[in-house]
Amino acid sequence: MARLKKRSILLAGHATSLALEPEFWAVLEEMAAAEQVSLAGLIARLDEGRQGGPLASACRLAALAHAQRR
Repeated sequence: MARLKKRSILLAGHATSLALEPEFWAVLEEMAAAEQVSLAGLIARLDEGRQGGPLASACRLAALAHAQRR
């Protein structure tokens, strides 16, 4: 069973929570550091760019793409 870690994030002035596996959080934190933005800033950008799917899925796909480029 997957172990999810939930975090609260402020997106467009609204508080929301996002639950992802710790491995995905680690890659997202790496992405944010590489881009010199906060984790919330990175997730806000991913939120703005998604095409209607769930935010968690958009985050996982972005983390996967980043990991594949390494």
